Amino acid sequence: MIVHALSIAGTDPSGGAGIQADLKTFSALGVYGTTVISALVAQNTMGVAAIHQVPGDFVTVQLENLFDDVRIDAVKIGMLGTADVIGAVAAALRRHRPPYIVLDPVMVATSGDRLLTADARRALREELLPVVDLITPNLLEAADLLGADEATSEDEMFGQLEGLQRLCPGVLIKGGHLNGPESVDLLQVDGKVTRLRAARVPTRNTHGTGCTLSAAIAALRPQRPDWTSAVADAKDYLTGALLAAHALDVGHGHGPVHHFHALWPRGRPRSAAS
Repeated sequence: MIVHALSIAGTDPSGGAGIQADLKTFSALGVYGTTVISALVAQNTMGVAAIHQVPGDFVTVQLENLFDDVRIDAVKIGMLGTADVIGAVAAALRRHRPPYIVLDPVMVATSGDRLLTADARRALREELLPVVDLITPNLLEAADLLGADEATSEDEMFGQLEGLQRLCPGVLIKGGHLNGPESVDLLQVDGKVTRLRAARVPTRNTHGTGCTLSAAIAALRPQRPDWTSAVADAKDYLTGALLAAHALDVGHGHGPVHHFHALWPRGRPRSAAS
């Protein structure tokens, strides 16, 4: 049976992040993708120009209409933006209880600017996190969730795991912003901590990596026996997408990863005239 996954997230016209990245990831991993739009984002590889928030009641209509018709095996949640939307998503997930829910808590921009107001952060912690199975914060997002300083070492990442697990039963804290030859993530599920390593890929094509990883975890969890194997395989998929990203040559900023690196032919395709 083909897995059906749902992405609840914002848009990216350049195709590297948000809903567009999630659909590509689902497809690359053999999953049928569905979507609910939480925000319309004018962005490209160089940054975000504007955000148009979708009203919470319209998010509710999208979710109810979808759940009434389509079996949903896993959910990935990305940018939500407002307390209104967060409340709408949390209420729908409590009603329909899909088997697996992964949240990429998009709270802090790369610049360090907060993307959620105080009431939205409170709604995220109090309403949404209790119904989510796994959160995937980077170091900035983990610090914001805890109201703490950003971790600057792997030891400090370990120290933040306990606090994060009080908010959500499963935690993957991503150490990609640390220095060193390896990118180390820490996964805590079912009382066990797993250290997941990957070689650090020297590339500037990192647009949408957080979206892609969380979407890959959601896509793979129904296809794997446990969270640890799903996360490990999702990290392997992302590493391959980073290694092949140079082939895309998209935009003038931080380009997207190559979601279809294992499926598209190698090299430059021949034109119809050649």
